[in-house]
Amino acid sequence: MSDIEKRDYHEGSDDDHAPPTYTGLKGFYYRPVTQVVMLAFICFMCPGLFNALTGLGGGGQVDETTQANANSALYSTFAVSAFFSGTIHNKIGSRLTLQLGTIGYSIYIGSFLSLNIHPGAKAFVIAAGAILGVCAGLLWTAQGSLMLAYPTEGQKGRFIGIFWAIFNLGGVMGAAVSLGQNFHSTSGNVKNSTYIVFLILTCVGFCIPMFMADPKKMVRTDGTRVVVPRHPSWKTELWGLWICLRDDPWVILLFPMFFASNWFYTWQFNDYNGALFDIRGRALNNVVYWSSQIFGSLGIGFLLDSKHLTRRSRAFAGWGVLFVMVFAVNGWSYAYQRNYTRATVSPANGYVPIDIHDSDYPARVWLMIFCGLLDSMWQTAAYWLMGAVSNDPAKLAYLTGFYKALQSAGAAGIWRADGVGLPFMNIFVSTWVLCAAGLICALPMLYIRVKNHTDLADESIARMDASGNVQPVEKLIHN
Repeated sequence: MSDIEKRDYHEGSDDDHAPPTYTGLKGFYYRPVTQVVMLAFICFMCPGLFNALTGLGGGGQVDETTQANANSALYSTFAVSAFFSGTIHNKIGSRLTLQLGTIGYSIYIGSFLSLNIHPGAKAFVIAAGAILGVCAGLLWTAQGSLMLAYPTEGQKGRFIGIFWAIFNLGGVMGAAVSLGQNFHSTSGNVKNSTYIVFLILTCVGFCIPMFMADPKKMVRTDGTRVVVPRHPSWKTELWGLWICLRDDPWVILLFPMFFASNWFYTWQFNDYNGALFDIRGRALNNVVYWSSQIFGSLGIGFLLDSKHLTRRSRAFAGWGVLFVMVFAVNGWSYAYQRNYTRATVSPANGYVPIDIHDSDYPARVWLMIFCGLLDSMWQTAAYWLMGAVSNDPAKLAYLTGFYKALQSAGAAGIWRADGVGLPFMNIFVSTWVLCAAGLICALPMLYIRVKNHTDLADESIARMDASGNVQPVEKLIHN
């Protein structure tokens, strides 16, 4: 067990007292896995349904330009918000950060309902995307901090896998609702009722954080406390952003991997699913895409927690799986992409979208399944690598903030490129190159920084006092 898991190193801690023990229903409620499941259901109701809507291509609309521009605005504000959201999270706490983060999803989905009713409401959709970006930065930073702080070092892969599976059930359910309601539709956009169902469910997600446990009362399965950030000033929190990178510079090698982690959505959703298929085919593709994510996240999660391998060996095994998947999936995608352009699949030029009953459909839906597997494996591995360098919620909040900021900056750029009509092939090639580059850059970080256990010497944020000074390891151990 690492030093950081043995005690709370923050000033003013009460680690002289034994951690509380809970029994019965209360014991079940305070179990780390229970809280992570509740966290997953927040994301099931909010980002999960957002993913279902995005996966339809064009947000379920015939004209994909409005959604592409809304996503560009969304990820632009997301990038800025996420960079500072670790600081906000550590100051106001996880539950309030989560609740503020859910608000934007209802506004965004409501904007598409407005667009269905009033076709001139395109500006509202783009503005809603910008608002959602601010909120999403808060939600995902709090989510990442709690998901990586509650498990022990040997449980992180499983906890991430469980979270990702439940979260993606939101995408599955949303896509299934859309498929059921639009199965016999001959129009190119989804019905109002689809947006209304999504809107109600996001409002349910807004309420869940009210019922979550206070992190300071949480105890891991090995009896150790969860360290709660206790930095009393905004100045100290902002200083912590710099300390995080200054004392752990190798994490910068993960930044290309972070940057690529949402880049591929644009080609998958708009330039493949949205471009080639009718609304029924898009909806079914959406169902299988998010369903496959459940298996991908659980599979790589269990690999990354394998008791038969050391943590360093697991890191390299996970990297190897991702490398094979990136080249297999993108090689397969290239076989299709080389045969069409924006012009050849334009309805104005007589293109007839692929339907689920067409002979071309079965092979192409399998590509969507493998795209979903790759996405979930990529995201799960990225979170696991962050969890492999720290157990401290404050540092993890910073790292997940960096992750989401870079992820969103990349997504903003590529969604805008799609919105202005960059050729499909250009977008596809950039996707393949970025994924490969992200893995290559991450490899030295795995070799140098990932250890079999995280030690107190690696936890500079946990050693910060109220004034922002990092205390020496020897001083804390002897106090």
